[in-house]
Amino acid sequence: MIMAASRSQPAATAAGAAAPTDEQDDSRSSSSTNSPAPADNEESDFFLATNDSQSSLGVHNFQDMQVEDTCWPPVNRLPNEILISIFSKLSNTSDLYHCLLVCKRWARNAVDQLWHRPACINWRNHSSICQTLGLEHPFFSYRDFIKRLNLAALADKVNDGSVMPLAICTRVERLTLTNCRGLTDSGLIALVENSSSLLALDISNDANITEQSINAIALHCKRLQGLNISGCDNISNESMINLARNCRFIKRLKLNECVQLQDDAIFAFAENCPNILEIDLHQCTLIGNGPIRNLLARGNCLRELRLAACERIDDDAFLGLPPRITFDHLRILDLTSCTRLTDAAVQKIIEVAPRLRNLVLAKCRNITDAAVHAISKLGKNLHYVHLGHCQQITDEGVKTLVQSCNRIRYIDLGCCTNLTDESVKRLAMLPKLKRIGLVKCSSITDDSVLALAEAAYRPRVRRDASGMYVGGEYYASSLERVHLSYCINLTLKSIMKLLNSCPRLTHLSLTGVAAFQRDDFQPFCRTAPPEFTQHQRDVFCVFSGTMVSKFRDFLNTSPLFDELRETYPGGRVGGARRSPMTIHGRAQGSTVPVEGDGFEDEMADEENDFEGLDVNDMVVDVQAQNPPNPGVPGAVQNGFGQAIPIPPPPPPQPFQGGIVAAANTPASVATVGHGSRSRQASATHGVNGESSTGASTATIYRQPSDGEQPTEMN
Repeated sequence: MIMAASRSQPAATAAGAAAPTDEQDDSRSSSSTNSPAPADNEESDFFLATNDSQSSLGVHNFQDMQVEDTCWPPVNRLPNEILISIFSKLSNTSDLYHCLLVCKRWARNAVDQLWHRPACINWRNHSSICQTLGLEHPFFSYRDFIKRLNLAALADKVNDGSVMPLAICTRVERLTLTNCRGLTDSGLIALVENSSSLLALDISNDANITEQSINAIALHCKRLQGLNISGCDNISNESMINLARNCRFIKRLKLNECVQLQDDAIFAFAENCPNILEIDLHQCTLIGNGPIRNLLARGNCLRELRLAACERIDDDAFLGLPPRITFDHLRILDLTSCTRLTDAAVQKIIEVAPRLRNLVLAKCRNITDAAVHAISKLGKNLHYVHLGHCQQITDEGVKTLVQSCNRIRYIDLGCCTNLTDESVKRLAMLPKLKRIGLVKCSSITDDSVLALAEAAYRPRVRRDASGMYVGGEYYASSLERVHLSYCINLTLKSIMKLLNSCPRLTHLSLTGVAAFQRDDFQPFCRTAPPEFTQHQRDVFCVFSGTMVSKFRDFLNTSPLFDELRETYPGGRVGGARRSPMTIHGRAQGSTVPVEGDGFEDEMADEENDFEGLDVNDMVVDVQAQNPPNPGVPGAVQNGFGQAIPIPPPPPPQPFQGGIVAAANTPASVATVGHGSRSRQASATHGVNGESSTGASTATIYRQPSDGEQPTEMN
């Protein structure tokens, strides 16, 4: 796109002699500086770490677009609105550039889409942009087209001189300067003092930014809605109070690691910015109970509240809330390492925020089963719950949680050492479970893993189009990530069955489990992070991405594991004793989106299984662990295929009145004709017309014996 801008300039100048002087022919001449603001409930990409500069598409103003021309070829019969809509569908900037060269009318309607979000992804592009903006008589007013600037890709070398040429852009709405540690107040003030349209600013980890910049933002950027100053510890508390008083439209605040901020700054935002949707105060260690109460009590639409490592927060932050008030908008609450909280605070939180979907209480070591019983009142609203290091939780609490909250997708119970196989067997019954964390739950055994694997074979009954009952269908596992590091009692047999029963599995961690400390498994393991100690490297064992399927294929094809495969019902896993099967449709593919799925990505999964563990916790006593199966020899190097994993045959299910007992959760169905060489795939809605839940089923029809006719179930 940058080359497009620089190369098109001579051609544009040459065409300028024949260009009409009437600005009415230019569909961009009267465009407003104000792009439509997104709806309050719209997901924002402001805080994403990735560089979003590749796209050049924007929202446009269609005023004064009538063009008069003596020659009207067919394409010119299209109004400018249609042309702009067509151009907006072009994702490749090269295509958009070539459209710009077709004629003056196309150029006028395509140029600002090309310049809406210039791609500053390398210094060559940056130089081209600055040169074009510096032209004395440009053919187009390029500086007015730029609405988004992102210099994060150049952060290591960005300084004040890098941004000064961009200061002439007066209509910038989103400015991303993440990790630009060479940037100072001089450069930032130059950018913002002419940017009255600025809506979102990200200067996270720009350590040289001080209160001078914040005061300039407060003075010139009254429409600001999003601010990220994470890691900017030179910004004063007083300047943030000034910002809150002047920028009253703030909706999103990220103040991570701003350890200098005090209560009065947060009070100022609570009092002056009633439309705050999201606020992150991670590691703001000076913040106490009062500001949190004010944020909740005054916030009309607070949706996300993140208070991780706010050490001063205790029960009073929530017990002191006004009576008879609920916060129905609150969806995400992160209280990681708020170690003073007790069961009373959790009970109050559930009472006033009954629609929470993501609740993080990791390292809140004072909470017990009483808090878990309160959490269970969230019912179907709860999708994500993190209770890692809550060591007082027992099986009884987990049973209550599973019984009431059957829509849980992610649950982390790492280091909850009181949990046994009974908890995992209940968790395995969750029909939408995608991620389960059981790191260092040392009491669980192979029975837990087998329960997770066998959950794929819960029977389901539905009616077909003619109203007849259809049986012989089983739910396919929805598990995608399983964390079992330091579960020292696990063996290869149960993990092998889990791999073959969960076709969607993309992450399996078994760090510190002796049965997997084998040289022949290492080619399939992810490389240990460089900061790990030698001991951590020795016990590291994480299968991720495509390596999960390759490891599965290795276990299913290597002759060294024949004895293990013989122990499965029906004979060899994926071997000759099984009739070949092909599972089609949603049993292997993506799930159907359901209500609330959009929140799943808002709490990212931890990639590091050592998170939250002390160095002493990582030491593994090999003598205390079960030795590897003596029937399985040691190291081996063998090839592996790419076959799709086939779950083992389902266990026999008792029939009642000719019908398998019905499961109460609807799911999409993949129908497989077994033994008749026919294959049929279908995706259906759930019973009673409900939409699919994303937990799919594999419908497997029993192969009739010789001379036997298939029977209908009615």
